[in-house]
Amino acid sequence: MIGDKNIKISICIPVYYGSKTIKNLVVEIKNTLKEYQLEVILVNDGSKDDTKEVCVELFNKYKFIKFINLRKNFGEHNAVLCGLNYVTGDYIVIVDDDFQNPPSEIIKLIEKASDSGCDVVYSRYDNKKHHWFRNFGSWFTDSVATWLLNKPKGLYLSSFKLIKKDIVEEIIKYKGPFPYVDGLVLRVTDNIEVQTVEHFKRKEGESNYTLGKLISLWLNMFVNFSIKPLRVATVTGVLISLFSFVFGMYFIIEKMLNPGVSMGWTSLIVSILFLSGIQLIFLGIIGEYLGKQYLDQNGTPGSVVEREYL
Repeated sequence: MIGDKNIKISICIPVYYGSKTIKNLVVEIKNTLKEYQLEVILVNDGSKDDTKEVCVELFNKYKFIKFINLRKNFGEHNAVLCGLNYVTGDYIVIVDDDFQNPPSEIIKLIEKASDSGCDVVYSRYDNKKHHWFRNFGSWFTDSVATWLLNKPKGLYLSSFKLIKKDIVEEIIKYKGPFPYVDGLVLRVTDNIEVQTVEHFKRKEGESNYTLGKLISLWLNMFVNFSIKPLRVATVTGVLISLFSFVFGMYFIIEKMLNPGVSMGWTSLIVSILFLSGIQLIFLGIIGEYLGKQYLDQNGTPGSVVEREYL
């Protein structure tokens, strides 16, 4: 398997303000995987710097490069899903453009897939070099995914992963505007392995994952890939109703035993505010489901390609 010329490796890279790193990343990928048939798909996710020009330069220089330029920023998962529509390799590796996942580690993912015969290999880090905020966001996303998506507890949903071609063919059947790649993977297969790899510090700039983007990603996972939030709303409603019934019975009995006891205004207001807050929260959850369904039915695109360089 190692260096098998009959094996084609596709590398899908979402690029967002990556003009300073993408050249060196492509060169190192080329040198690392020179024993394989190689294909690199670059997807510019609406960068406003000179990323497009750099990617076009790489396309003109290397025959194994495909470049997809999106008209605006759609988000990492949308860009990845767009790129997966252009891959032709036997194994597809998704890697970020920030050089925190060195190309030498791609070989480990390929070896793991070859030895185990699994469908997907996720990377795992002994020592992550992300900013604490990004690490917290990853931890939260991973914890929620364990509950919402029935993800195995020992599996870390890293953005650096390898997927077999037939699994990718199932993933790209999703045509909605709110993709979550790991959710799509877990829908298709449970034949998943994990490989420990190195993780480097970011060479240029800072993470583009803002709080707003993380919240958007969490909502995509909450609403698009599970109905458990609605079940939580149902269970919470039942529990509050039971609590209210018991609470009401308590006050009725207390009033019967002590007619002179006056009912408290504070407890009434607190109860009203509490129940109103719960209702608004769950109305918001229902609204998210309905709103995203409306946008999906309305034909909202997950990405729009400005130009293909194939």
